[in-house]
Amino acid sequence: MRIAVLDTEPDQLQLINQTMASLGHECHTYPGGKALLHAMRRETFDMLVLDWRLPDMKGPDVVRTIRQDYKSRMPILFVTECHDDTDLVEGLNVGADDFMAKPLRATELQARINALLRRSYPARHEPELVFGPYHFFPPSRTIRVHGALVELKNREYELALFLFQNLGRLLSREHLHEAVWRLGVEALSRSLDTHVSRLRTKLELRPANGFLLLAVYGLGYRLETIEVDTQAVTALR
Repeated sequence: MRIAVLDTEPDQLQLINQTMASLGHECHTYPGGKALLHAMRRETFDMLVLDWRLPDMKGPDVVRTIRQDYKSRMPILFVTECHDDTDLVEGLNVGADDFMAKPLRATELQARINALLRRSYPARHEPELVFGPYHFFPPSRTIRVHGALVELKNREYELALFLFQNLGRLLSREHLHEAVWRLGVEALSRSLDTHVSRLRTKLELRPANGFLLLAVYGLGYRLETIEVDTQAVTALR
């Protein structure tokens, strides 16, 4: 997954980066709250880890902006040297999901990260995922639509599953590239568009099936659910 990190202490930042890498996540670090908020105008992340004290903003103000202005529900983990209950309550009230006290311990950090991600993205840990007529079977990496097996290439399957696991969420091109290809945007911009086009056709992502894959100009893609008129669909069939 794609994790954003704000921490001003080099040792703690290195520990967080190493922990994220050991769990297989992509870690993106920012020097302050304003830099992160600027990046989030065009970027998307699966989780945020941030220090309470930042050089340009207060941690709670960053969280408040993310929740209220950016409407993001990604899990947020505060790391702080403070042990004051007042700070804890303030952080939770503005939208943080969990706290950890410094100095951080790698094993506890791993456990907290895994717990937050499982709670925030429960569908990613199921042996079978069902989205209307679309049935994903992660162990065998197969998908059936209305009961019929659809043949997808490896990257097509990964992209389809990732989009369905993030229904209704705008995913930046960078986010999609890192999640599926693990490479940068410049190398794969056309490849992403080609894969999206193929998925629309192969999976019949259209209103009659309850889903629509939209391109958001200059940003990325969003898979949306569409209310289906069952009577009209039955008549068409």
